[in-house]
Amino acid sequence: MADDMTSRDVDAAAETAAPSAIPQDELNQITDALIAAFKTVFDPEIPVDIYELGLIYKVDIDDDRKVDIEMTLTAPGCPVAGEMPGWVENAARTVEGVKDVEVQLTFDPPWDPSRMSDEARLALNML
Repeated sequence: MADDMTSRDVDAAAETAAPSAIPQDELNQITDALIAAFKTVFDPEIPVDIYELGLIYKVDIDDDRKVDIEMTLTAPGCPVAGEMPGWVENAARTVEGVKDVEVQLTFDPPWDPSRMSDEARLALNML
């Protein structure tokens, strides 16, 4: 941050940021299709998709239709740690309107079962 800027200036700049160049209807359509794509990817050790497990932390779609995905795994030592981000990237690339995809793996914060949806809990007999 420049020395002459204050946190109030940064907050004001964030509030006046231009809206997405992607029409809202199209953005909603891409978002819904991304969720559907994420639901096709499963942790091989758990019979629930990664979206319902809560492994997708963040998805950003920029004006160039590049999708940045931040995700985690159920454990750092997950046997498919090297493969699952590629599975997620491949799934996201199938979505119409997506031009590029980048998947970032993080363990901060670490995943825990509280991130699972009720659908996942039901599938795992945890309700």
